[in-house]
Amino acid sequence: MDGAGAFFTILLVFFVIFALITIARAARIVRQYEKGIILRFGKFHGLADSGLTFIMPFTDSIVRVDMREQVISVPPQKLITKDNVTVEVDAVVYYKVVDPVKSQFEVQDFGYACTTLAQTNLRNLIGDRTLDETLVARDMINSNLRHVLDEATNNWGVKATRVEVQKIEPPRDITDAMSRQMKAEREKRAAVLEAEGIKQSQILQSEGKKQSEILKAEGDAQARITRANAEAEAIKMVSTAAETYFKERAEMMRRLEVLNNTLVNNTKYIVPSNSSLVNVLGLDSAVQAAADTVAPKTPAK
Repeated sequence: MDGAGAFFTILLVFFVIFALITIARAARIVRQYEKGIILRFGKFHGLADSGLTFIMPFTDSIVRVDMREQVISVPPQKLITKDNVTVEVDAVVYYKVVDPVKSQFEVQDFGYACTTLAQTNLRNLIGDRTLDETLVARDMINSNLRHVLDEATNNWGVKATRVEVQKIEPPRDITDAMSRQMKAEREKRAAVLEAEGIKQSQILQSEGKKQSEILKAEGDAQARITRANAEAEAIKMVSTAAETYFKERAEMMRRLEVLNNTLVNNTKYIVPSNSSLVNVLGLDSAVQAAADTVAPKTPAK
């Protein structure tokens, strides 16, 4: 009885251990950013979402695929441009798995395949352009390379989201020549800008002088007009005053001239006492005295 009890105890312990191992092999955890590929006897059986997943122990296995966007660095390589200049170019490729099944069964090593494909297409893209075109067409090279990679990786269940050429470095002598050329261009632009500034300054000064002379001439003309108007107004006032205050004297002078011409031969004329000529000659007091003398005195009572 003791032997049988010990046997059953050992058998029970064995089954407990076997059950724990079975549960451990059946339970799998898939992270949030992963997809699980369930293989049964090495053949695709299904997909497992993130979280706790149970599979058939001893027959099934699970492969986890990272679904996040990832990056591959393309090592630097020396390429020859269309004008036979050797440049060193490197790049980075950003990709994302869109079909986890294809990414596992359609390509063996995606990283190596993508790197080799990027280097080959970079060689073609750089070789079709001159050095100057390569340096200024970086965005076009990135776009063309991404398009080529996207077409190739589509069959692998992977999408190339972005490609960036990091460095396009010509030889040192070419770089020095380009630096001197750029310096000369900057000095040329600076000289042109300085000459243009001097020209504009002279034009502005000339325009200012011209406007000043025009304003001065207009001021002189206005001043002359004002003076002429003032002089005309003064003459008008003098004429009005002369006509107002000297008209009677002028008539008197004319009469005296007539009288002088008349009496030049000492001819005697009889002038009425009430004639205006008496006043003109200043004889009104004499005529009054004579009248007083001739008039008879009134007798006293």
